[in-house]
Amino acid sequence: MDKILKMMSQRIGLGLITLLLVSMIIAGIVELLPGDMCQEILGQAATEETVANCRTENGLDRPFYVRYGEWLVGMVTGDMGKSLANKREIAELVGVRLGNTLFLAAYAAAISVPIALTLGILAALYRNSFYDRSVNVFTLSTISTPEFFVAYILILFLSVKAGIFPSISNIAPDHGFLDRLERSTLPAFTLTLVVVAHMMRMTRAAIINLLASPYIEMARLKGLKPGRIIVKHALPNALAPIINVVVLNLAYLIVGVVIVEVVFVYPGLGQLLVDSVSKRDFPVVQASSLLFAFTFIALNLLADILSILSNPRLLHPR
Repeated sequence: MDKILKMMSQRIGLGLITLLLVSMIIAGIVELLPGDMCQEILGQAATEETVANCRTENGLDRPFYVRYGEWLVGMVTGDMGKSLANKREIAELVGVRLGNTLFLAAYAAAISVPIALTLGILAALYRNSFYDRSVNVFTLSTISTPEFFVAYILILFLSVKAGIFPSISNIAPDHGFLDRLERSTLPAFTLTLVVVAHMMRMTRAAIINLLASPYIEMARLKGLKPGRIIVKHALPNALAPIINVVVLNLAYLIVGVVIVEVVFVYPGLGQLLVDSVSKRDFPVVQASSLLFAFTFIALNLLADILSILSNPRLLHPR
């Protein structure tokens, strides 16, 4: 337990340092974005004096390091500030959108994780068979295809031609659970096709690697069925790499939804980020980006902890 706590404290400290560096990079990139928020709001017909007054009112005329320091202190204390575009609290804007993104990620995970584990186990069980080759070709094709292309293909066949699902995921707070599921199905299918290949191949590789172990050979000599060998003996010992890849793909489902949300006009955090960039609403861009970074770092930490808990031998390297 002491080693686990020590490892967790080291990972948390490294994560905080990484998050600080990411916040600097985010703020620096946002500062380098072309265009001016006040010019965007006031329009091209605005005079230089009006634009200058707007910049002074919103504190944009102050040095970059001053604005970054105030923003960082606010984020640490839980005060995200207000949107420069509409003067609404950023926490309010981000809270609703983050909830929608987490719902979509959970929906996609509920579909992709069981499918990936099942395909991976069967591919290991029937290694080098026609089924194994077919699944590998299909999954590699989906992971090699850009997300927006997969999304448009699904829209064409399942929405335009078949009319099964709506092509625009315009969910609202007053929509019920079933309505949310229906409107989020195509984005969830797109994310599933993108991540299931990686999880499936890692599951297959982990189990195949263990099938060459002496205790697996002993189980075969005892006459156990191949399915029982994999489920009862190989799979429990393959949990560490499988958990690691599943959690990392869950991180991708949350932080990698920007393109999918834009294609389906899904009201998530990714769509808010893109809209804020177009409006030059820098505080919202920085808050959204930092939330994505925090989620990715936190899930990486969770993957490390779960891998060690599932395989305590990792705490005792030789």
